[in-house]
This record gives sequence, structure tokens and C-alpha cells, in this order.
Amino acid sequence: MAAVTIDLPEGTFSGLGQTPEEFVREMRLAAAIFWYARGEISQGKGAEIAGLSRREFIEALSRAQVDAIQINDEELRDEVERDLQARRERLSADLPDARPTP
Repeated sequence: MAAVTIDLPEGTFSGLGQTPEEFVREMRLAAAIFWYARGEISQGKGAEIAGLSRREFIEALSRAQVDAIQINDEELRDEVERDLQARRERLSADLPDARPTP
């Protein structure tokens, strides 16, 4: 794992009422939520960055009022249409041939 060093003003941790370790955990989670909300990372990557399970990350997204599902109306419509088309193709392949036999 890569290490990043950040210089902060004296008294930062006492002003927040946090230990440096608590601050780092919160900062990692905040960064993961920010990048996820912008669509730059997946839930799995966000969980990894935050040091949480995927379920815990989804719960953190909820607490931060960030939608856990990042899809717009058009993407959803396209996905549903692709699924319906695939189902139609599977069903038509299973239907008996409608042509009369000679």
C-alpha cells in the first residue's frame, strides 16, 4: 500500500476531537465517497480506499446521502431494452417452427 503524507496545522486533531488515526480513517472515507459520487470509482474500489467492506461502504454512502446506485434514466432504459431483447431472442429460439410441413 502506498503512503501519503499530509502536513496539517498544529491543533488540527485537538480542534476536531480526533486522534490522528481517526482523522485518517475519516479522510479516507470522505475521499472515497467524493470520488464515488463523481462516478470516478466503483463501490468496491471505494470500500477498499475507505478500508471498509462493500456493505459498510454502502451504509456510509447512505449516511452521506449519496445514491449507492449511479445510473441515469437513459442508461437504465438502455439496460432494460437490452435485457428485453435478449429475452425475446431466447424465447423465439425455444418456439417451434411456425412454417407448415410439406
